[in-house]
Amino acid sequence: MSKKVATREAYGKALAQLAKTNENVVVLDADLSKSTKTADFKEVCPERFFNMGIAEANMMGVAAGLSTCGKIPFVSTFAMFAAGRAFEQIRNSLCYPRLNVKVCATHAGLTVGEDGASHQAIEDLALMRSIPNMTVICPADDVETEAAIKAIAEFDGPCYVRLGRLPVSTINDAKTYEFKLGKGVTLKEGNDVTIIATGIMVQTALEASDILANEGINARVINIHTLKPLDTELLVNAAKETNAIVTVEEHSIIGGLGSAVAEALGEEYPVPVLKVGVNDVFGESGKPEELLKAYGLTAEAIVEKVKKSIMLKR
Repeated sequence: MSKKVATREAYGKALAQLAKTNENVVVLDADLSKSTKTADFKEVCPERFFNMGIAEANMMGVAAGLSTCGKIPFVSTFAMFAAGRAFEQIRNSLCYPRLNVKVCATHAGLTVGEDGASHQAIEDLALMRSIPNMTVICPADDVETEAAIKAIAEFDGPCYVRLGRLPVSTINDAKTYEFKLGKGVTLKEGNDVTIIATGIMVQTALEASDILANEGINARVINIHTLKPLDTELLVNAAKETNAIVTVEEHSIIGGLGSAVAEALGEEYPVPVLKVGVNDVFGESGKPEELLKAYGLTAEAIVEKVKKSIMLKR
């Protein structure tokens, strides 16, 4: 797990591969192609790349039109501008008619870093989860990102993919990993508690499980890369077998993974669900690693929540 690659880098690589294998794929960007890495697609296939300028709402509308002509638009900008600024167009122009557009938003979460609160989208998963017909994906590493992008190119319907700026450790084996839309992945077995993580926090969850193992606590670790549709069956089984859940995400504790898990288990098999995430506050400017520590998105914070969840077991 020594290699570190940003999920946005893997996105660009996957797009460049799709350019060669799927002639219907087109890419739209809002004047940020070097940052979102859609420039990788442009290098391979410039005639199917469209820079729409700093006009995100219009970009979504154009993508909607292209999809009705049989194209598969991949639309990219920063998460704040995609999920936030263009929310209405995503809702009304993409999801309401259930058009085949893939919104792949980069620079999500606190780890945008020095750009600060105005650019740190910590509400995007909540916004996208709330829209009917939207599939919501948050990959953990470069391997999962590439697999997810290729999978959604074959899936008919609107998708939101959350990607990051910060290079993160590779946790999946590129030779054996298989991405299944809507299916979580059990990375580590354990019967004392279940840690459910998404995105870049999956690595941190694994680190926490190692710390816990040294203290005699066997924590199961599940990677939920698809927040919608949620793998409720996997979560219910984990709840029945461990009776305590801790969720981990680089997102607000309101409306993201923690909320999705609590909603599902509240109806199916209620157990304590404790959340590690951003506690209903805005971010601030700083180095990514410092921000993760300042906002409690660390292995140590997960360990603390795990111990509390075990105390709350019924």
